Formats: sequence, C-alpha cells, structure tokens
Amino acid sequence: MSNGSPIPGLAKSVFVVGEALVDVTVDVNGVEHRQPGGSPMNVAFGLARLGVPTRLMSWVGDDADGRLVAAHLRSAGVKLDDVTVAPRTATSTARATLDAAGAATYAFDLRWDLPDGGVPPECTVIHTGSIAAVLPPGADRVLDLYRSAAPEVIRSFDPNVRPAITPDRAAVLERVEWFVDRTDVLKLSDEDAAWLHPGEDEAFVTDWALGRGVKLFVMTRGAHGCTVATPSHRLEQPAIPTEVVDTIGAGDAFMSGLLAGLSRWGLFDALRRDGVGAGDLSRLAGLATRTASLTVAQVGAQPPTWTQVRTAA
Repeated sequence: MSNGSPIPGLAKSVFVVGEALVDVTVDVNGVEHRQPGGSPMNVAFGLARLGVPTRLMSWVGDDADGRLVAAHLRSAGVKLDDVTVAPRTATSTARATLDAAGAATYAFDLRWDLPDGGVPPECTVIHTGSIAAVLPPGADRVLDLYRSAAPEVIRSFDPNVRPAITPDRAAVLERVEWFVDRTDVLKLSDEDAAWLHPGEDEAFVTDWALGRGVKLFVMTRGAHGCTVATPSHRLEQPAIPTEVVDTIGAGDAFMSGLLAGLSRWGLFDALRRDGVGAGDLSRLAGLATRTASLTVAQVGAQPPTWTQVRTAA
C-alpha cells in the first residue's frame, strides 16, 4: 500500500473515468519494459499516491496485462469497483519508443469501452480525458457520465490529444469544446494547444478556455514550466531543473498534483464560489510542477507519494 495516506473528511473523493492500458517501453538500447499506463489510469494512480480517495471507471482484458494494471492500482489504494474485466479480450497497449533525451513517441493497440454506471455518490469530482473522451464506443459513455453528473460535481478535463489515433482535428475540437463548456478545471499541454488551435498563441488559448466558463486553466510547457490562470489571475510557474530519465506520465503526474492540491487544501469549493486567490494559485502550480518533476526523474509513470512531494519541497 502506498504511503499517500488518504484523508477522508478533508480531501474530496475523485472519480476518474478513462482508459487503462499497458505501456510497452523500448529504451535506447532496444530493451522492452511493460508497465501499467493510460492517461486517466495514471491520474487515478497519482491521486491515490498523493492521499486523495480515488475511484477508477475503466475496462481491461482478462489477461496478464489486465492483472498487472489491477495490481498496480490496488498498490496505491485506488478503488476498482467500476473497472470491467472483459472476457477473452486483450488489454490495450501503447508502445512508447524513447529517444536519447527520454522523450517518448507512441503506437497504440486499443480497445476502449466503458461499463454502465454513474458517478458514485461519495465522489464530488469527476476527471476524464485523453483517448477515453474521443474514441468510440466508450467515448459516448464518457459524454453521458459528464452530462448526467449532478450540477454540484466538479468537472476536470485533460484532452491529451492523440492525432495518430484521431487525426480529424475539426471533429476532435468539436468534442473537446463540448467538454470544455462543462469543465471547471482544464489542462492543456502546449502541444495540445498547437494542434487544437494551430497558429494561435498562448494568450488566445487561455482566453478561449476562460471564455467558455473554465474556472481554472493550466497550460504546461515541459521544460519551460506552465501558465496557470483563473478569470482573475494569471501567473507563470518555472519548471524545476531535473535530470530527465523519461517523460512518460509527466503530464498525468502534473494533473494529479493539481487535483490533489485542490482536494487536500479544500480549494474546490472556492473555485466555484469566489475563485482561487493568487497565493493559492501559486501554491497549486508549485505542487503540480514538483509532482511532475519527481515523475520524470524515474523510469515510466511512477508518481510520488504526498510524503515524497512534501519532503522534496
């Protein structure tokens, strides 16, 4: 069990919806490594490691990879009541090839569906994104969940676009905008923004997000840090100098850190009520950035615990 130490009664429970798969990583020496992955699964794992009560709704095959994913999630304390194990089906994989700088390129073998069910009553935050939000047939169920969640449920979204899987930019942008119009917390990488809004600068994309009703918008820029914005405040957070082993799961770790800070510090309610102040916004950006920096210093998507983040601060 992780030493994230869930703190019921303080941290809001998060319901993560999306794909769980196995990353097959081929390093610069051609050696193959297999480990659990998938953006939403990584976020759920990272949240639980950071002490936030977390449930995952997902779908895996009844094979060794599926058992690997389940064991990985249980090790962090993620509740798996909503994960469907599909008989006679292989778990999806993402083959990540690393270059000399540790950056990954991906090739996917995907099957994505979603079980029936709604947001559990104890979960007051729902997070989704990536392949789950755009790839049928599961994507339509994700839309239904987002639509049917109670109005008071906080909604979080990370498009994490994959042009190789969904190359129709106009169709993806339409789907992304449907989610954004209903989203409280939105994260985009600079690569996401450039693909969704080619030729536009960061100020345009930030205005686009806040103009559609987003309460907290973050754009991550890798080694160049991030921008964090609300309708009242905008600030720049520099990256933390880190010796990068690989970048797998960096954005997901950032997302986990951001949501964990909002949850553990009681800021979700403030987000909708009065907005998050500049001081808390800076604290959130620092936590998310440190969570990502600790992750890229290791092989694969292995986010830190809350104790490790606080010790490193």
